[in-house]
Amino acid sequence: MDTFYVVPEQIHNNLVKSAYRHRGFSETEAAYGAKFSAYATTHGIRTHNALKAIHLDDLFGSKVGGCVPNATIEERPSRFPSAKVWNANLKLGQATAYEAIETCIKLADTYGVGTVSVDNAFHYLWGGGYVLEAATRGYIAYTNCTAALAEVVPFKGKFPTLGTNPHSWGFPTQDAVGFPIVIDWATSVVAMGRVQQLLREGQPLPENAAVDANGKPTTDPSKAVALIPFGAHKGYGLSLINEIVGGFIGGSLPTIRNRAKVSGEKHSCCFYFQVIHPEALGSGLFAKGRSQIQNVKAVIEDVLGHGNESCMLPGQPEAAFAQRTRKNGGLLFTEKEIEAFNEYATECGQQKWDAHSFKVAL
Repeated sequence: MDTFYVVPEQIHNNLVKSAYRHRGFSETEAAYGAKFSAYATTHGIRTHNALKAIHLDDLFGSKVGGCVPNATIEERPSRFPSAKVWNANLKLGQATAYEAIETCIKLADTYGVGTVSVDNAFHYLWGGGYVLEAATRGYIAYTNCTAALAEVVPFKGKFPTLGTNPHSWGFPTQDAVGFPIVIDWATSVVAMGRVQQLLREGQPLPENAAVDANGKPTTDPSKAVALIPFGAHKGYGLSLINEIVGGFIGGSLPTIRNRAKVSGEKHSCCFYFQVIHPEALGSGLFAKGRSQIQNVKAVIEDVLGHGNESCMLPGQPEAAFAQRTRKNGGLLFTEKEIEAFNEYATECGQQKWDAHSFKVAL
């Protein structure tokens, strides 16, 4: 079991903001980056915390033109009032995504449902964070995106032509089960961020999650060059959805996205967001006079009954980790993660963190 050290959130946010400011991002963009990273860490999403975010910017972002500091979002023409289409102009993904989910919420308040499609985007990290934000505020939310790179081989394929292409749903079930249900998954067996985390921690990959340079399955994270879809043809189909939706928006060819430049082609990601006001779904025909949320609770209790009482709900581990975070009064990081943060502290001229100066998490 990992030992975690409790880093005060403000100390974390100051370093993350400094890292983004050092790369030329505005104070507002840097604050969005820090806010999202803290939110992911609060919920135990170690594969998409600040280390992943800054690493992505180093690989594909502001240093190479894949993300443009201080970019302005352009709203494109749409004849549908509840459906917005944006050209993000390669703006920081977290800043774009937060603005998109807020816009969807405002549209849902007016029309019952709101969508925002985003072209020319830069990776927004953990999609579950945005739908969790909306669900916490009482909305049903969905997002998908095309991943930064084609790292997944299609079912029965040999060459990676798909992204990890996550899908994320959030449901406002706090009154039914005590926390929002969040169904969030990459369409590969593991995300590449998980590979990086396991490499950092010196731990093996699960079986049949990745392939090496020869296309052979490997459990060694240092040898993993591509990932395998979960559930064979089913995961492949779900991954393909993102590429097709991205294609309708204006998306790039997956095999050149954030890779070698091809004249006349695009190399950026696409996002899709949808928020539904629960009232827009309600038929009012609930059995036994139940309210909408009482009916949702009854459905969930039926699913988890009949000997299934020990089954876990999606979003439950994240809710439990968030409770642990609050109990400890700060963000939880391993010593290896703190060492990785210190590389950015050195780069930005900030004070390094001493893991042993922080209390050990309960």
